[in-house]
Amino acid sequence: MLAAHNAVRQRVKVRALTWSDGLAERAQAWADTLLRQREFVHSSRNPYGENLFEIMGAPATPAQVVADWASEEVNYDYRANQCHGVCGHYTQIVWRETRQVGCGVARSSGREVWVCEYQPRGNWVGRRPY
Repeated sequence: MLAAHNAVRQRVKVRALTWSDGLAERAQAWADTLLRQREFVHSSRNPYGENLFEIMGAPATPAQVVADWASEEVNYDYRANQCHGVCGHYTQIVWRETRQVGCGVARSSGREVWVCEYQPRGNWVGRRPY
């Protein structure tokens, strides 16, 4: 998961992230909650950036999860600093000030929920991600 994040960050020449066990524990706890409660929503009052991914009927790999988020790059216009559609997962991955990531996945028969937490959070309105 860390390597996949850093490959995306390398393309835009921002510093590599480091893994945080604390963020991973938090992400795992939220993934477990979402699976148990059959929900798919961001955690409330979260001081961290957060990306979510859900898949039904098939397992995903870390590379596939990050690739899905990174595919939003086509919706982000760097020159205008505007998003045309969904791009917040991508911009969180490449947010220049973000230094750490931790992720978790919860699985049941037929469903996976992936959560990544980012410190410090990104996606501040009006600021460029990199």
